[in-house]
Amino acid sequence: MTLELKVPSMACDACAKTIAAAVTQLDPNAAIAADPKTKLVQVETQQSPEAVKAAIAAAGYPVES
Repeated sequence: MTLELKVPSMACDACAKTIAAAVTQLDPNAAIAADPKTKLVQVETQQSPEAVKAAIAAAGYPVES
């Protein structure tokens, strides 16, 4: 499934890489596109939305509901 998540605290490419790394730890096969300008993260994964949001939040970037 594809998730589109808003991450207001993502400010730069390093933030995007940290978020991508957190999701990849959860699902090594996930496809991640993070854009600091729009604050949007798109994730193609088989994991639940809750698990993906928790992984991103654990990396220090809470997801806006």
